[in-house]
Amino acid sequence: MFSGLNAPRPVTSKTQILQGVAFDALFIHARTQMNVSETLNDGLKRSYEITITGDELEAKVSEKLVEAQPGIEMKGFRKGKVPMALLKKQFGPRLLGEAMQESVDGAMQSHLEATGDRPAMQPEMKMVNEDWREGDDVVVTLSYEKLPEIPEIDYKALKLERLSVTPDDAEVQTALEGLAESAQNFAKKKGKAADGDQVVIDFLGKVDGEAFDGGAAEDYPLVLGSNSFIPGFEEQLIGVKAGDEKSVEVSFPAEYGAANLAGKAAVFECKVKEVRKPVPAEIDDELAKKYGAEDLAALKGQIQERMKAEYAGAARQIMKRQMLDQLDAQVKFDLPPSLVTAEANQIAHQLWHEENPDVEGHDHPTITPTDEHNKLAERRVRLGLLLAELGQKNDVQVSDAEMTQAIMNQARQYPGQERAFFEFIQQNQAAQQQLRAPMFEDKVIDFIAEMAEVTEKSVSKDDLQKAVDALDEE
Repeated sequence: MFSGLNAPRPVTSKTQILQGVAFDALFIHARTQMNVSETLNDGLKRSYEITITGDELEAKVSEKLVEAQPGIEMKGFRKGKVPMALLKKQFGPRLLGEAMQESVDGAMQSHLEATGDRPAMQPEMKMVNEDWREGDDVVVTLSYEKLPEIPEIDYKALKLERLSVTPDDAEVQTALEGLAESAQNFAKKKGKAADGDQVVIDFLGKVDGEAFDGGAAEDYPLVLGSNSFIPGFEEQLIGVKAGDEKSVEVSFPAEYGAANLAGKAAVFECKVKEVRKPVPAEIDDELAKKYGAEDLAALKGQIQERMKAEYAGAARQIMKRQMLDQLDAQVKFDLPPSLVTAEANQIAHQLWHEENPDVEGHDHPTITPTDEHNKLAERRVRLGLLLAELGQKNDVQVSDAEMTQAIMNQARQYPGQERAFFEFIQQNQAAQQQLRAPMFEDKVIDFIAEMAEVTEKSVSKDDLQKAVDALDEE
């Protein structure tokens, strides 16, 4: 038995070699001097050929063996006394793969540090010499599209307009009336029941002439049109009056929860005791308390603050569009084709699903981006790179506390599963990035707005709405 070595993968094929050369190992600090030659320099596209000599690999393997030798135990030898020749025979092939990975990763990182290039997407690495054998030089190609140089922008030259709307008393009153209608009461009514009315009934349900558990109730208040009963039940009570008796004939749905009733025909013997019409709740302190406010004045204040927040959010979106339009018109630089293609494909795919909502999966024909999709993709990539560069240069950060709050807000959309959702996000880097990205963008937008020339303009609610509608039309 032996210990002291991390038993790396044996390298027996070109495929295994390339699997070991991972891009995310760029952070390995190993450095190896080797031959790196440029083979392509076209716009943002770059290709290089990296040659690792057999001697370099051999020296690195020997270095690893010497480092590990004091901790190795092997039958027949004391710890640390295993001959180097035996160690090399036993572990050399395994360490060769590790040495190759560190050498290529070290060359890649050295190159990126020397050139200042930042790959737009994961670089592609391929082994050139298909017939490689242990002892031969290793030749690897490295290809990527680099991120462009972002030109400096005079953000103070941006001229933006921030619209503001102050909710008036009439708007607050309309909102109160809506709340009162939602919190409606029911008052006794003469005459026949209509859709939306409430009927108070006694009922007894039977299947095959026999009453069943859960099929009876007394003084049950049923709002007609609420769809709270079996399909077809409520419609048959439209037109009844207090004192009427009516047999309602329905069939339980095939997927009904109780297996003994699923798909069965049933008759409900109903006695109508009262018919009530809906009436809005009074706009008073009692209504306010139903919505969690201390009194009516407090409820009005809450409504006004909520309206202000909604108007401010809409105004921010309008100003953001102004800002992005001006930046897009001012800034021009080369874009990585791979990023534009990926974005155009995503836009086309999303729009296709919006136009075909019945198709939930991805089993559909290939979707080819149009010129319009490509143009929109170029704008998004250009502005995305610009905002990312500005945020990075000015150390714009999304704090841990802000991320936690965002996750909690999202988790509330899954009642009863908040904890599971929270844990899922914590363990999923891609999901975290989906939450972090828009928060980061908003912070950069705010940073730019602080530097730009912003004019405040008071407008009406209708004018604000027109400006919002114009965003959707563009």
